[in-house]
Amino acid sequence: MSASLTTRRALATVLAAGALIGAAAMPAAADGHGRDNGRNHGRDHVRDHDHGRDNGRDNGRDQGRGRDHGRDHGRDNGRDNGRDHRAPSSIAIGEVQNEDGMRGDRFGRALNREWVEVKNTGRHAVNLRGYTLTDEQGNRYRFPDFRLDGRSSVKVHTGQGRNTRHDLYQDRRRQVWDDSDTATLRDDRGNIIDTESWGRRGHHHRNG
Repeated sequence: MSASLTTRRALATVLAAGALIGAAAMPAAADGHGRDNGRNHGRDHVRDHDHGRDNGRDNGRDQGRGRDHGRDHGRDNGRDNGRDHRAPSSIAIGEVQNEDGMRGDRFGRALNREWVEVKNTGRHAVNLRGYTLTDEQGNRYRFPDFRLDGRSSVKVHTGQGRNTRHDLYQDRRRQVWDDSDTATLRDDRGNIIDTESWGRRGHHHRNG
């Protein structure tokens, strides 16, 4: 065998070995590159997940604030509407009969000719318990547990007597309503629902 042939075989062996080593190194490099890409993709996925979670929290907070704002706004509107827009009442003052010159009536019988009529203009009955009827001097009559039927009325007499469906009595021994006075009717919450004035300026009626 000549020296040149031996040299060529040795060179071929070296080249073949180098090729095998290169082939073995390529999958390892590719695997390392894949692992790096996997790690980076995982990190990006975690960041995206965290970002979504943060956005979810922020959106949840904003929605919560929106609900709170809506509740507060609703409460404020409800309070304002309650103050400014009160529903008209079906309870009102009707006729008024005042008698003069009865201050010396010891038994109060003649005082029953003095009365204020309270009427229900609606169709449904209303319980007048807690309602009050007052004059300009601050004399006050508080209604008992009394149910006033719809389309009906009751007279509140100044003197003494037994309460019925159509007559109530303040059980007083002195006159309440003067020649010039104002009857004020309030509901059980103290809201003025009607007034009736008479005297020097004539009769004046104001509902609510």
